[in-house]
Amino acid sequence: MFRTALRNVLAHKARLLMTVLAVMLGVAFVSGTLVFTDTFGNAYKNKSAKSFDHVSVAIQGDGSSYGGDDSGEAKKPPRLTDAFLKKTQGLPGADSAIGTVSGFTALADKDGKLVGGEWGTTGANYFPGKDGKDPRYDFTDGAAPKSAGDLALDSRTAERTGYKVGDSVRYSTDGPVKKARISGVFDTEDGSVLAGGSLVVFDNDTALKVLAKTQYDEIDVKAAAGTSEAALKSTVEKILPKETDAVTGGQLSDDQDEMIEQDTKSMSQVLLIFAGIALFVGIFIIANTFTMLVAQRTKELALMRAVGASRRQVTRSVLIEAFIVGLVAAVTGFALGIGVALGLESLMNSAGASLPDGPIIIAPTTIVVALIIGVVVTMLAAWLPGRRAAKIPPVAAMNSVHATPTMRGLVVRNIIGSIIVAIGVVMLLMDDNYVMAAGAATILIGVIVLTPLLSRPFIAASAPLLKPFGVPGKLSRLNAVRNPRRTASTAAALMIGLTLITAMTVVATSMSTAINKMAADSMKADYTVSMANYQPLTPEVREKLDKLPDVEASSPLREGWGDVEGSYASVHGVDAQDFGKLVSLDFTSGSLAGLSGNSTLLDKETADKKSLKAGDTVPVKFDDDKTVKLKIAGVYEQNEFLKGLYTPLAVVDAHLSKITDQQVLVKMKGGVSDRSEDAIVKALGDNPAIKIQDKDGLSNEIGGAINLMLNMLYGLLAMAILIAVLGVINTLAMSVFERKHEIGMLRAIGLDRAKVKQMVRLEAVIISLFGAVLGIGLGIFMGWAAGNSIVGSLKTYTMEIPVGRIAIFLAIAALVGVLAAVWPARSAARLNPLMAIKSE
Repeated sequence: MFRTALRNVLAHKARLLMTVLAVMLGVAFVSGTLVFTDTFGNAYKNKSAKSFDHVSVAIQGDGSSYGGDDSGEAKKPPRLTDAFLKKTQGLPGADSAIGTVSGFTALADKDGKLVGGEWGTTGANYFPGKDGKDPRYDFTDGAAPKSAGDLALDSRTAERTGYKVGDSVRYSTDGPVKKARISGVFDTEDGSVLAGGSLVVFDNDTALKVLAKTQYDEIDVKAAAGTSEAALKSTVEKILPKETDAVTGGQLSDDQDEMIEQDTKSMSQVLLIFAGIALFVGIFIIANTFTMLVAQRTKELALMRAVGASRRQVTRSVLIEAFIVGLVAAVTGFALGIGVALGLESLMNSAGASLPDGPIIIAPTTIVVALIIGVVVTMLAAWLPGRRAAKIPPVAAMNSVHATPTMRGLVVRNIIGSIIVAIGVVMLLMDDNYVMAAGAATILIGVIVLTPLLSRPFIAASAPLLKPFGVPGKLSRLNAVRNPRRTASTAAALMIGLTLITAMTVVATSMSTAINKMAADSMKADYTVSMANYQPLTPEVREKLDKLPDVEASSPLREGWGDVEGSYASVHGVDAQDFGKLVSLDFTSGSLAGLSGNSTLLDKETADKKSLKAGDTVPVKFDDDKTVKLKIAGVYEQNEFLKGLYTPLAVVDAHLSKITDQQVLVKMKGGVSDRSEDAIVKALGDNPAIKIQDKDGLSNEIGGAINLMLNMLYGLLAMAILIAVLGVINTLAMSVFERKHEIGMLRAIGLDRAKVKQMVRLEAVIISLFGAVLGIGLGIFMGWAAGNSIVGSLKTYTMEIPVGRIAIFLAIAALVGVLAAVWPARSAARLNPLMAIKSE
């Protein structure tokens, strides 16, 4: 039986090609993901380990607790001071000790734009050791900064921006713009730089000043020769100040490795989910291929039964064929997967991720997983066709070349599919997101089972559209409906990908619209001004803006925190006089008119929870442990832009140790315009650290993130769509081979080559559009179901069907059909009529 199976594989290698390609692509996706994440994680771990070479023991403190913060918490005395640093340098077993500080530092490029992204630009200190060098930085050009007018850049940023030693640059940390000269360029193993960010280094005194530090964030102690990390840690612990901790360099490295492993694991899981979808789609192609091969070899299988082969042996022969096909696909897929991993690395580097260099890691488990997946998926998909082949009685099989499926099987399939869909609908109506997700998956499976039933009415409905094509149109429709199972399996592969794509597109489009509506309904201000990384602004920003003659109204949003009847909530200080000109609040009771003195506006959700209403008094215990009774001036409907308590500035200011603003709302006399924006930019000194956004900018920032995620998902699902296309090609090619005699007869009675090609192309388009219509319809339904779970948290959410994109999906599906038919149509047209008629 093994020799028979091997001979059959070699005899039908052309017809098995698409199956091999489908499995190969799925395996390549899986193995590429595993190789990439292993390589990525290993490179980061190696780089991370190097960054701790100078650390034997790190002394850490909670930097936010020392010197006070914006919440009004009482100041605590600094712990990690210069005096303590000198004390650690003199410890027995300590070779050296350096203090480190870091914080957000916005660097402007040559065009005045922020370098490194909103979160990836960091400033740090240069702390020279005994040899005058800081072990964290390896200078490749110039020298370390030595004065307030100097700074150094990491080499990746210098290359990206074109800055060189001696150039003048502009930077900002918390507001005012400063200028400095680049004294040097260095290499570093800093994680933020490896992730695509930028690092600016100041001399130690300047760093402490510009980053507003009253102490070091961390003190790193290097052990002397012969002293272990554990011994040095014990010595350090004897002099530790209160609320500080000592951690060995080995522990820091292990913690970093664990974090990297978790990050790569999360990335791997996401990619593997989409690889699993691609493999699931591939199952339909494999099952279709072996079903058609078994049907085409009915006489051969019957002869095997007649000469003594048992049912089990027939099934085994089909499974052996599947094993060989799966093994070949797994090996080639694994090799292709290495290329996929290299491609992913290049793609991320081109996107600015700057992945660290390192060798390709091919773990033994990756090889085993690739082989198992390729073989097991192929054999599982081929098991049902093999079982069907074994059930054909030898005498019945000898009477016909093609055994047609019985109607009884379709009836049973339709009943099972209907039950599965009904169960999925019930689950979808539950009030649990996980149950709803399972319900959506159940409905998808049910519809896949029901596709043969659904194919008949769809193909019948296409008759008027095919009528202009004459005989080829009619034949294509009859061919498509001839074997509902085959048509359904081919269309289902395309349907799965389009279902997911459509559902995500519907949800993403609806969310973008909801956010735009929320911004339009909530904000009257023309601009919001904030730090690029959303850290606090200095009050000087609002003062500078108020000096502009075109500013009609402005208000800072000054954030404090306090206990509101047992719930910790944000309390925003605003300019009570101008606030109403800048926001649009939907009041359920009260109004803005009463916002003065010790009063507040309260969101409806909090008011309902605490049974409060306009006119009531609510006690607020601020973080400085002082309690203020505030009269509720009004209760409003909250949203993502406006929620919490809003009080006059004086109320919040009295409880803050340092006055800072989260953002400033600005309304201009001329509204939103290039002139207005330029005026704001110039008033703030063309500051790279400050972000200025109008309402569209706010919406686009959130919508841009949604669209980016959507495009990434499109890319990940592209593999599933590609495999579905291979399925259409495979089905048509094998169908042409199966109908060779019929096509020969059609040629003999006058159907020319052009019409034969047209017939095959139209059949492909019918199958592709059937899968597309099913997928889009199901995707819209899934999008509606997902939207129901979003409405509770995003009140402006309403389902919006992206008609334009759906039209594009349908057009692409039709194009897929045309392209998939190129090879099969050409093969059909080139058949010799006489030879085709002679074939069985």
